[in-house]
Amino acid sequence: MAFIWTVAWRLMREGRFQTVLILAGVTIGVAVVVYITAIVNGLQGNIIDKTLSTQAHIVLKPREDVNRRLLSLPEGEVMSAVETRTQRENTIENWAGSLAAVRTLPEVEAAAVMASGPGFALKGGVKKSVVLMGVELEDYLKIVALESKLKAGRLRLDAGSVMIGSELARELGLKPGDRLRLVAATGTADSFLVTAVLDFGLKDLSRRWVLLPLRGAQSLLGYRRDVSEIYIKTFDLFQANTIADVASARTGLDADSWQETNTQLVTALRSQSASSNMIKVFVTLAVALGIASVLVVSVVQKQREIGILRAMGTPASRIRAVFLLQGAIYGLVGSLGGSALGALLAKGFTRLALNSDGTPLFPVVVTPSLFIITAVIATLAGVLAAWAPARRAAMLDPVEAIRG
Repeated sequence: MAFIWTVAWRLMREGRFQTVLILAGVTIGVAVVVYITAIVNGLQGNIIDKTLSTQAHIVLKPREDVNRRLLSLPEGEVMSAVETRTQRENTIENWAGSLAAVRTLPEVEAAAVMASGPGFALKGGVKKSVVLMGVELEDYLKIVALESKLKAGRLRLDAGSVMIGSELARELGLKPGDRLRLVAATGTADSFLVTAVLDFGLKDLSRRWVLLPLRGAQSLLGYRRDVSEIYIKTFDLFQANTIADVASARTGLDADSWQETNTQLVTALRSQSASSNMIKVFVTLAVALGIASVLVVSVVQKQREIGILRAMGTPASRIRAVFLLQGAIYGLVGSLGGSALGALLAKGFTRLALNSDGTPLFPVVVTPSLFIITAVIATLAGVLAAWAPARRAAMLDPVEAIRG
């Protein structure tokens, strides 16, 4: 092994200019891969975080009403299509058992119930259409992090209190400590104390969402002790579809995952990932071709020395190993430098791409696993790129090589 290292190092040192060029090429190529990966991962993570910051990974709802055929037709006869049934405002009656069932699933991080329905917010003769959302605040905070959305007041949902969106507060001139009258679609009305103003990140949500205690919402909406949905947060949000099927089977309720309710977002993320992967593939191919071209030239330039080594009894396997080792060194050393350069570029991006308040546009995700995976791929690409030149060097005829 010492012989292989010595010969490989000597060949690389004698061709310093070629060595520096190929190392620079590998470094830049790896830096591009690291930079793009860090930026895309950060962007996707930020988009998903913003999208899911106000919703659950899975929502369980009552089964939809379906019309069923009561007549069995004779064979060969066809009945006209059964019309879709008008859906009523169904609720989940025995929700405690369903909630306990989903909480026992190992993939579920948290679960909470909600009683929601349409209503109106009244203040000073002004009426605004809103969505009344009754929750147990302690459980709901495990699903939606309201701490980051708090603009004024305190996160508190005592009996007779509500938390409203910032746009609704602005339109009605409300602040924490004021009173707000809520009217449900059933006509039931009650007055509530505003304890907090929240910014949900979307104007429409901040204009329409009103959070109130679960019992208060049930009474206002006429649900007795029923709820309308069960919210679920999973440990792995990308497994939400699979977990939704399991939760639906366990509870007998319909389940919608965040992927199903955000299909356009999922499509955009997949397209973005596909584009990023194509760029990585082409950059890796360019790096591999660069290594291969340098080693091919090296074989041509050093064929006399290779012939002498072969004439002295050096096995073809060792000659092949010398060039394979060079490819591995190019890939490994270049990947180390490229990883550092790519990380610096990614961090620099966070200083250039800023929001209006001076904060980074989105966080850049740079993890040790990214460096390890990139180094492994670059090293393997170097070895594979060196295979053809190494094979050619090992097959050189000693006599012809020395004569040449």
